[in-house]
Amino acid sequence: MDTSNVHRKRCRRYDIDGHAHYLTFSCFRRQPFLLDGRVPLSFLECVAEARRECRFALWAWVIMPEHVHLLIWPAGGSRISDILWRIKRRMAYRVLSHLAEADPTFIEERMTDRQPNGKVARRFWQRGGGYDRNIVSVGQAREKIEYIHANPVRRGLVTHPSHWRWSSWRAWTEGADDPLAVDRETLPTH
Repeated sequence: MDTSNVHRKRCRRYDIDGHAHYLTFSCFRRQPFLLDGRVPLSFLECVAEARRECRFALWAWVIMPEHVHLLIWPAGGSRISDILWRIKRRMAYRVLSHLAEADPTFIEERMTDRQPNGKVARRFWQRGGGYDRNIVSVGQAREKIEYIHANPVRRGLVTHPSHWRWSSWRAWTEGADDPLAVDRETLPTH
């Protein structure tokens, strides 16, 4: 099959100073890789490391079994593509390195991407950039925070956001900064 003229959907990123970004990205083939063992904590460590390196405020997050949502506000000069590259690349490297020793069969069966051009890659994340929406108002940001926290309830994983450990819900409602702090003070009030 000739794929030279096949249209590929591209994620456009608009790095505009002052805009927050609502980001969503998924595991390879939307498989539930994210809630196994230490994986969610490792993901949060990758976010924390990227936050230190790329300077962005983290307003909300949720880890679902096969995807994540982040609401971030980059500092001037920080680019979304750099932030995502640091988070996703580091996470994939950690998981694939661990599995190469612990369970190489899992990688072969569930993380191998045989592309039409014959290339073979091992993937933790779905190909492509994911979803990126610029958030331009405080109202939009607050709406996305609520959406992010309600995601596990909408999916039927829990009956209330407080029952889902892997989100920033507790940070916003109880001031808890564990397992990952949010930058509440940077969200404008109006």
